[in-house]
Amino acid sequence: MKKISIIGTGLIGGSIALKLRDKKFTDFVYGIDQDEAHLNKALELNIIDETADLETGVKNSDLIIIAIPVDSARKILPSVLDLINEKQTVMDVGSTKSGIVDSIKDHPNRKRFVAFHPMWGTENSGPKSATKESFAGKAAVICNREDSDTDALAIVEKVIENLEMHPIYMNANAHDVHTAYISHISHITSYALANTVLEKEREEDTIFQLASSGFSSTVRLAKSHPEMWVPIFRQNKENVLDVLNEHITQLRKFKSALEKENFEYLEELITNANKIRGILDK
Repeated sequence: MKKISIIGTGLIGGSIALKLRDKKFTDFVYGIDQDEAHLNKALELNIIDETADLETGVKNSDLIIIAIPVDSARKILPSVLDLINEKQTVMDVGSTKSGIVDSIKDHPNRKRFVAFHPMWGTENSGPKSATKESFAGKAAVICNREDSDTDALAIVEKVIENLEMHPIYMNANAHDVHTAYISHISHITSYALANTVLEKEREEDTIFQLASSGFSSTVRLAKSHPEMWVPIFRQNKENVLDVLNEHITQLRKFKSALEKENFEYLEELITNANKIRGILDK
């Protein structure tokens, strides 16, 4: 690829740009962002070569990567597809996929779009948090590949290869169900735990002094910005509600075991939860 446009020069977009530049996959990156501070920082960090407005960046790029919150991505994608020709490729990096693919299902340039989700992220944001080694070894999900042109799909697969990720192919609806269970609920749980502690523990010094590494790792995701996560919860509401109801059921089991002093049942719940170790440690 010769020229790439990154729409959204934050954590994910910036990290992708850094890696693709390092791999010599591209020799020029346009940065498109409503946040002037992000653009200036991206220039300073050599994440991008030049800033551009949407039309200029899109029309002059071989590959356009949309790396903005999913609500915004869903709104801007039809406009991006309006600007491209049959040789350009568009991809997104959104954490929800059904709403995005549905938004352009009847667009004449639909086949030039590939729905992509890199399974990586942190609680940090902005170009200052971007790092080129972020994605290595992680899963890269491509959704509804049958709806994309073969050459567009091949380009995105080449991006995945250069990011050193391994591809997984899924239906968009299935993707949204699975990410609700293994990603989205983790953030809700972290936000809820942080609010619980903040409500009950009024002494900030006590939280700071007594917080263990276990607590810190559990609430790490609570640092994630609402600008990104409210749109994800909105787009994937039904799936998130489904997993949230199950999570509440599990919490009630722990609560009941403690209330009834049924420590044998409590041990069963914990032992069953330990099965996750054998899955994640493979």
